[in-house]
Amino acid sequence: MRLRGIRGATTVDANTREAILDASSELLSAIIQANGIQRDDVASVFFSTTPDLNAEFPAVAARQMGWSHVALMCAHEMSVPGSLPMCLRILMHVNTERPQEELKFIYLRGARVLRQDLADETTGA
Repeated sequence: MRLRGIRGATTVDANTREAILDASSELLSAIIQANGIQRDDVASVFFSTTPDLNAEFPAVAARQMGWSHVALMCAHEMSVPGSLPMCLRILMHVNTERPQEELKFIYLRGARVLRQDLADETTGA
C-alpha cells in the first residue's frame, strides 16, 4: 500500500458553526464516496480555511462522524489578495493500492473554480 493525498475544497455559506460543519461534512462525505475510502485507511486529514472562517474548527465534523482515532489538523490559508473567500480545503492522506491517477479530487460549490481542469471529474457538477 502507498500513502496518497486526496484534495478537496468547498465554499461555506456563512461564518457560523453550523455552516462550517455542514460544508465540512458534505466535503468529507463526497471525498469518501468518490474514492471508496474506509475510515481505517485514513492516516490523517488536514483542514484549512480562509481567514474569514473562524466560527468553528472544521475537524469537528470528522469527530462527529466517529473519526476519534484519525489524526486531524486545522489551519488558516494564506491571505492572498483576490483569492476565493469563505473557502474550506481538505488534504486527506489515505493508505491505498490505487494509483494516483485513479483518485478523485472533489471541488464543490463555489470552489469548483479552483480546479476547472477537474470540473468533469468533480461531484457537484
